Amino acid sequence: MILVTGGTGLVGSHLLYQLSLTKDKIRAIYRSEDKIKLTKRVFSYYTKDDAFFNKIEWLKADVTNVSSLEKAFKNINLVYHCAAIVSFDARDYQQMRKVNIEGTANMVNFALANNVTKFCFVSSIATIEKNTSNNLITETNEWNTETNNYGYAITKYGAEMEVWRATQEGLDVVIVNPGVILGSGFWYNGPGELFTKFYTEFKFYTEGITGFVGVKDVVKTMILLMDGSIKNERFILVAENSSFKDVFFKIADSFHKKRPNIKVDKTLSNIAWRLEKIKSFITQKPPLITKHSASASLSKYQYSSAKIEKTLNFSFEELEDTIIAVCKDFLKDK
Repeated sequence: MILVTGGTGLVGSHLLYQLSLTKDKIRAIYRSEDKIKLTKRVFSYYTKDDAFFNKIEWLKADVTNVSSLEKAFKNINLVYHCAAIVSFDARDYQQMRKVNIEGTANMVNFALANNVTKFCFVSSIATIEKNTSNNLITETNEWNTETNNYGYAITKYGAEMEVWRATQEGLDVVIVNPGVILGSGFWYNGPGELFTKFYTEFKFYTEGITGFVGVKDVVKTMILLMDGSIKNERFILVAENSSFKDVFFKIADSFHKKRPNIKVDKTLSNIAWRLEKIKSFITQKPPLITKHSASASLSKYQYSSAKIEKTLNFSFEELEDTIIAVCKDFLKDK
């Protein structure tokens, strides 16, 4: 039986659909019943047949609650750990440590105790060292705390350390490090919010560069890695290195909307995050832009997916095709 955490999130929901196409029994844990509706909506992009969604055994549990995980791991042989908190707000740091690090430690501990065959952990390119003399960033780049000192990166790296620790105790694992994941179904948070913004003709863009990947390719590679003999390796998942400007333009074009026309440079970016910090302090709501996210939107990093492409003989979907498909799903929900 397969256990999936984070099944009500972007990666987990698309993963559950792909797993529902197999004969394997699937169990997914959730914290809020309302969020299960989001997963069901993701299934609707693929099929109108509820039989696939109904294959999932939903169990209320929390990766930070040890007692709730005992039942979740009963008769489990494969684990996909997708659950995590993604935030660049410093106020969320302790909660990210609890969920991302302690929660992952709980997951691998239960996997070891229950003789799980294989464990897949969804990490991030945030844990890959970016200061390199090479043009392309690879899995061999060693982590440097001084240059990766923001909360999300620290907690995801800490989670990876728990997974690697488990390999020393006999657990077979694979780790994937996706770039910015583009996919359907979550239009008001994370990268999904980009589609909402540019549908309403958001005016701003930056020329920073990073790695992007479609969620469908992320889950395909996860399943292939889990079904194969590969173990105790990690893989960068990036379909294309692209500027935010080009991605934003492609989204706007796919919606037949006006392209953003105001370039955000370093000066404007610094003003924006400072204003958001003041606004957040007054309203006690999360800032739309933080110091780190502002900096990241201007940085230019390029990642290599050569390892996963060679290992699995895998070809990623072109970024433009991914964007067009996601935009079509967005319009279905309008």
